[in-house]
Amino acid sequence: MLSSPVRAARSRWLAFGAVLIASVMDLLDSTIAQVAGPTIRLDLGGSYSLIEWVTAAYSLAAAVGLLAGGRLGDVFGRKRMLLVGMAGFIALSVACAAAATPTELIVARAAQGAAGALMLPQVFGLIRDLFAAEEMGKAFGVFGPVMGLSAMLGPIVSGGLISADLFGAGWRMIFLVNVPIGIAALLVAGHLLPSASTEPVAVRPGRARLDVPGMLLAGLGMFLLVFPLAQGQQLGWPTWMFGMLAASVISLTGFGWYQVRRARNGRSPLVEPSIFTHRGYTAGVLFSIVFVGSMGGIVLIFNVFLQAGLGFSAWHSAITTAPWAGGAFIGSAIGGITMAKLGRRVLHAGLLVEAAGLLALWAVLHGLGAGVGSLDLLAPMLIGGIGMGMVFVPLFDIVMAGVEPHEIGSASGVLQSVNGLGMSLGVAGLGAVFFSLLGPTTTHPAGFVAPAESTILLTVSLLAAAGVIAFSLPRRAREQASPVGAEELATDQTAELSAAA
Repeated sequence: MLSSPVRAARSRWLAFGAVLIASVMDLLDSTIAQVAGPTIRLDLGGSYSLIEWVTAAYSLAAAVGLLAGGRLGDVFGRKRMLLVGMAGFIALSVACAAAATPTELIVARAAQGAAGALMLPQVFGLIRDLFAAEEMGKAFGVFGPVMGLSAMLGPIVSGGLISADLFGAGWRMIFLVNVPIGIAALLVAGHLLPSASTEPVAVRPGRARLDVPGMLLAGLGMFLLVFPLAQGQQLGWPTWMFGMLAASVISLTGFGWYQVRRARNGRSPLVEPSIFTHRGYTAGVLFSIVFVGSMGGIVLIFNVFLQAGLGFSAWHSAITTAPWAGGAFIGSAIGGITMAKLGRRVLHAGLLVEAAGLLALWAVLHGLGAGVGSLDLLAPMLIGGIGMGMVFVPLFDIVMAGVEPHEIGSASGVLQSVNGLGMSLGVAGLGAVFFSLLGPTTTHPAGFVAPAESTILLTVSLLAAAGVIAFSLPRRAREQASPVGAEELATDQTAELSAAA
């Protein structure tokens, strides 16, 4: 018979496992469809923009939802919001798998991203509820490697599920796999998570209301920015699309004005306006958009190039791109080890290494053309992934270095949302360039090579732009992160590693 302390410890770790599964599901589903994109298009039909939207819709909805997800946990209770988010995520995974048209899939993916944004911000507060201060290091010591390993194996799992064609489900299995795992985690979390977590966090009178108008303005502005980039090439860039881009500027400016006004009136805004008075933080937001955008776009495009261009299966494509994710795992360790000594210079080093890997990739494609094979791409992808990973761990602490302690919660939430926006912009923008160069009727493998080469060079130029922006970041990382900062750092790393996969 187990003693009460042993049973309590076992229950804590089982509950921790359920919370961990919620993070893993969000991590994998944020980019798992990149490998499946070409297969999904062949099955459902539609233009190449479907491949972009399957990823961009999830990232965009998550970016908007993350602005409010943490606040909802404060108001209604973290455990309650985690359970609601998990239940919604599981149900919407079924909706994604059941989609019969491109529109149905895109809508389901957007809703799935919103559900992910509801459950993800609750994870770290719940871990704090589960463990005493002396056990927190052990818990996060498990959390980090699991997230990194999941990101590295994500593309391989995706390709393997599609190729295995279990029960004749094909690509739909990448969403259905969430159901049994998610239900088990949901039952464990509902039974074992501390009941106190269902209680709302204390808030001052008048500050508990969610800033719905602010969230709608932010969401509208982001959508108006991403939609023209994703659909412009297919629709021939009509005048009204440029109107949408102009309207996005107006909407996002209105969001900023509304947040300032709300703060001055004593009501809690989604975003603390004061965080943008810090030059280093503002530069970090811009850096994140450019860097994450370059990262998400090139991963998507290369999966299209390998499958639609060279005729690789989803499994073959996943194995071919796995060195990129593996390199990112290695680079993350390098970045973490050298961060304290090098400061922001580690970001420049990582960008240079990634650019070198991409230029080597361009050289291989330029030399071998459509005859390129997986082994030819192994070294360039490994190098590029290492460089990309070197930026992951230091980025958050460097960007947050100049932020005041009371601003960390808002600043980290904005940074997570910006990463989602950057992913959507990268997928839409680089996708628009690639598919416009490709043309709607190209089917011969050789016709895919030149567009892929041009997109790679454009990605390198984005890395160069990020390198210039990095000179405006704080020279050193934040020396002592608050508990909130530590949690948000882990959240940010999870999102970034998911993009790498």
